[in-house]
Amino acid sequence: MRTDYHVHMAETGNLDVDYLRTYITKAKEEGIEELGISEHAYFFQETRDILSNPWVENRRTLDFETYQKMFDEAAKAELPIKMGIEMDYMPGKEKEMEAFISSHPFDYVIGSVHWINEWGIDLAIYRDEYEKRDLKDVYQQYFDRVVTLAESGLFDFVGHIDVIKVFGYRPDDKEFLKEQYKRAAKALAKTDTCIEISTAGLRKPVGELYPDPTLLQMCKDEGVGIVLCSDAHKPDHIGYRYEEAIDLAKSVGYTEVHTFSNRKRQVHPIG
Repeated sequence: MRTDYHVHMAETGNLDVDYLRTYITKAKEEGIEELGISEHAYFFQETRDILSNPWVENRRTLDFETYQKMFDEAAKAELPIKMGIEMDYMPGKEKEMEAFISSHPFDYVIGSVHWINEWGIDLAIYRDEYEKRDLKDVYQQYFDRVVTLAESGLFDFVGHIDVIKVFGYRPDDKEFLKEQYKRAAKALAKTDTCIEISTAGLRKPVGELYPDPTLLQMCKDEGVGIVLCSDAHKPDHIGYRYEEAIDLAKSVGYTEVHTFSNRKRQVHPIG
């Protein structure tokens, strides 16, 4: 089984069935058996009470009705597609996130950490901020959010769980890093929250998969499930370098991946 659940459309095209078909066609070419669209929640007017800052507000251009209509029309056309959402996890906004999530018929919900307060940690315009901060503090704050994201129980899996490495900045203290990984893995296991193995990092400055093999091994040892994802932002990204993702999964002992329908999951042999 090959999945691609972390997929975006709005930045490169319209949220409509015609554009959706180009993603489905590419997924078939890549041997993806389950494709899901998981648009960024911040695009929608309905999430303003969860996350709002100048960068986000410049991109908040959609009503959720448009997104829902695409999936409704896809269902009428019998197109094989799952309905997801990628939500920025914002500490202290759990009630608002839960209200939004429960209001819509998602097959799965991705929780991701992109912000430490007003700092967009994976945005190129904020990259210099890494030079101004203590990297241990940065990683501590980031993994604090990963832990509370898992503890919230709101999400089916975590997106690019160590995206904090996106520009190649890491603390030199390997034991400190392992401590952060371990507490994240334990929190995920406790709440039965999955993670994705994402090839997106191969397209980023860091030039490697998410997550780090050491973190992935800890997740496997704790019993955390996985999905395979590309974090596609255009059709050509679908299934990108998936053999490497599969090899990484198998290298730490994974033999199964998860699929989702109506927020319920199943396991299948890895592709």
